Parts: sequence; structure tokens; C-alpha cells
Amino acid sequence: MSLNSRIILHLMGLLLLFNGGFMLLAALVSGIYQDGVTYQISLAAITTLFSGTVAMYFTRGHKKEVKRKEGYIIVTFGWVVMSISGVLPYLFTGAIPDVTNAMFETISGYTTTGASILDDIERLPEGVLFWRSMTHWIGGMGIIVLAIAILPLLGIGGMQLFAAEAPGPTGDKLHPRITDTAKRLWFIYVGYTLAETLLLKLAGMSFFDAINHALATLSTGGFSTKNASIAYWSNQPLIQYIIIVFMFLAGSNFVLSYFAFKGKVQKVLRDEEFRVYGLMILIFALMAAAVVYFRADVPVSEYHPMVWGPAESAFRHGLFQVVAVVTTTGFVTADFTGWTPFLTVFFFGLMFAGGSAGSTAGGIKIMRHILIIKNGLLEFKRTLHPSAIIPVRFNDKTVTEHIVYNIIAFFVLYMLLFIIGALVLGLLGLDFVSAIGGAASSLGNVGPAFGSLHPLSNFNSLPDLGKWWCGFLMLAGRLELFTVLILLTPYFWKRT
Repeated sequence: MSLNSRIILHLMGLLLLFNGGFMLLAALVSGIYQDGVTYQISLAAITTLFSGTVAMYFTRGHKKEVKRKEGYIIVTFGWVVMSISGVLPYLFTGAIPDVTNAMFETISGYTTTGASILDDIERLPEGVLFWRSMTHWIGGMGIIVLAIAILPLLGIGGMQLFAAEAPGPTGDKLHPRITDTAKRLWFIYVGYTLAETLLLKLAGMSFFDAINHALATLSTGGFSTKNASIAYWSNQPLIQYIIIVFMFLAGSNFVLSYFAFKGKVQKVLRDEEFRVYGLMILIFALMAAAVVYFRADVPVSEYHPMVWGPAESAFRHGLFQVVAVVTTTGFVTADFTGWTPFLTVFFFGLMFAGGSAGSTAGGIKIMRHILIIKNGLLEFKRTLHPSAIIPVRFNDKTVTEHIVYNIIAFFVLYMLLFIIGALVLGLLGLDFVSAIGGAASSLGNVGPAFGSLHPLSNFNSLPDLGKWWCGFLMLAGRLELFTVLILLTPYFWKRT
């Protein structure tokens, strides 16, 4: 099968137009705040819009049918093209003059990872800060349509578990057309963003900080406008609770939010993944809070002042960090790697959890963990009754063997890539803790890591090759591994 390169280039052009439009919005913000970089961001926007227009003009009249091979290329190259164009505001303004650093920051933004190379975030102009947060929000918006509509067509991704063979979440389908499904979920995404912005403003944030943190929360990204991240508002618990709620919503399946707004609350509460997701966060948050509260070696007064008493403070910060890591948002209220060795290992394990399928969260995803555990437990029954057919069930539906095998393959590949990722970082000079933390954080799109990459530090200490490697891990993890890695196989490019 020959590739339809015209449709690929045409869609890349469309993405550039889309990206350029958001750059103009950043230029508008820059102009409003008169931060001195309006011209440079506008130039980046015009360059991006011109490139997109040229690509679309010379590929007009293309065949609109997209085959599976082209789908893989469009998804991966789409993120790469967006990242390349997204570098321009950093370079043109001089905010991040080094190409490697600018590319790292941009990939981290679009993949909603939230790892940064910036030593002093607060020195950046408002227009650049807004663009930085916007890369998160654009990436999150793309992930919603990717998870709900595109990956099921390619036969991968968690949302296929809602379906049999039809595209999209058929059993719980919002609308038969992909575009209409995406529009409904984007409407919820925008609505949540506006709601969080308003609540954060009412809770005491400036409007600029509120909109930036809302953009970073709903995308489960984690970029902040402050060097200390959410710890900057350590004396304002209400702000932290608002962010906790919206991190939780962003890490849950957006389809369930749609059902909740339609009044189908029982459908939400009966969802197996949602129940495990909520219960897991509650149990782990209580565990973390107990350690923070009872262990004298946790510097409570230094990291989080006891505004409403020590018990509430321990619970809030334990809950905040658990939700931030599980949903892969990566905001921090403190350096949790200083909360005893037990909690360091504890949070490292949570990096492999991931949020729900159909959310903006990264990681392995709760649904995959549930089905892997269920399949493992059923193997005991199959061993005792080898002739019996005992299928895995999820939400009272039978999960096909093909999907179970796909999930197991994903898990094995994920762990293999994590090990390789850590080994490469080790070869580049990182110590053991930093290497495994950096690999887990990048692949899971979490953001903060351990060792020299701890939550109150950044990734600027990495060698250039390490930054490119982490960027690759971010992209592979964000696009569900197979989408990216299949492009590296020789047989993918063979004509069939």
C-alpha cells in the first residue's frame, strides 16, 4: 500500500494553522500586559500560519480517505510538527535561546509532561508564560480526540476497551460521528478550564496566574507561572483544594463527565475504572498523610505551614501530591522526595499508575492495571480448569482476547522502554535514582522526578543528548508507545 503523502502534508498544514492561531492569542496577551515581546510572538505566529497555508495550498484536492498506516504517521508527525513550530516563540523572544532547551520545553508542554529546563520561570514575559501554558492545553485537547476517536481506529489505546470492533467508545458512545464526539468532549474541557479559572481567581490568585494554572491543570500538564509551583500559595489551602478537584476531574474519563452532566450519575458511579481510580487515590492519600503527620523527620512547618491545623495540613498535602502524581499533572506543594525514603519509593510506584482511559493523563492507565490483574487472577482458574473458557470481564462486558493481549504487550513494552530509558540516562552520567526517576517521569508524562531531578529542581542539568532522549520518551509515552515505535520498524515502511 503506497502512502498518501498529500493527505499527511495537508493535515500537518492544518495543525500549523491551528497552532499559529493560538500563538496569535499569546501575542494578544503579550500586548495586553505590554511585556515587550508582542512583535516576536506575532512573528512566530505569522511564520507558523504561513507554513501551514503553503502546506495546505500545495496539497489541495487530496483524497480524504486515511488508511491505518497514514494514521500512525499523522498522529506521531502531528505532535512533532506542533513541537517544532511551538519552539518559535521561545527562540524569537530569546526566552529560551538554545534550540535543545527550547525543544525540550516545547515537547514537555505538548505531551503535558511538565518537566522544565527553566531556572527562573518568573523572569519570563507574560506572553511567553501564557504560550508555555497554552502548549499544555493544546496537547490536552489533542489527547482527548486522540484517545476517544483516533487510537481506537488504529486498534490501540485504552478507550477501545469500551468497544468491540467499532471506532470510539461504542458501548458508551456519545454520538456516532467522531467529530461530534470530540466537540462534546472539548466543550467539557473548555468549560472545566473556565470554571477553574474563575474559582482560582475568587480564591485569591491573580487572573493571569488563574488562567495559566487552569490551562495546566485540565491538561494534566503541570507548568506553573511560579518557581515554587503551587507551593507559592502554601498559605492559601483553598487554592490547593480547587486544583486537587480539577486534577481529579482531568485524570478521569471525560466521557463520564459528559454522562454526569446529562444526569446519568449512576452510570458514572457504576464505572469500574472510576471506582478504582477514586478509591486508590483516597487510600494512597491517607497513607501519605499518615506518614507526613506521624513522622517527626518530615519537615512539616518548612514545607507546608499549618494554616488549618497539622492534621488538615498533612491530609491536604498528602492528597495533593498523590492526585498530582497519579493524574501525571506534576504540580508540587513541596519536595515530596524529602518525606522519608518510604514515600520516595511510594511516589515512584505511583508514577506507573496513570489516570483513566479517555482522560488527559499520561501513564499506563488504571483500566490497563485492572485488566492485567484480572487476567492474572483468572490464570489460576484456567490452570485448574484448562478446558474451560473463562473470559476477562470489565463493566459487565466480556473483554476480547485480542484486547487483553494488546494490554499485556503494552505493559511489557512500557516496562522495557522504562528500563532502556533509565540505562541510557545512566550512561549519560546520571546517578541511579535520577536515572530511574527521569525515565519514569518522562515516559509517564509526570514531570517531577527524583535525585537531581527532584520536584523543586529541573531538567536543565541533563546533557543535551539526555534532553533529546527524555523528549523521545515523553512523546512515546504520550502517544501510547505503539504509535511512535511502529514507525521505527522496517516492515512499516515496506510497500504492501
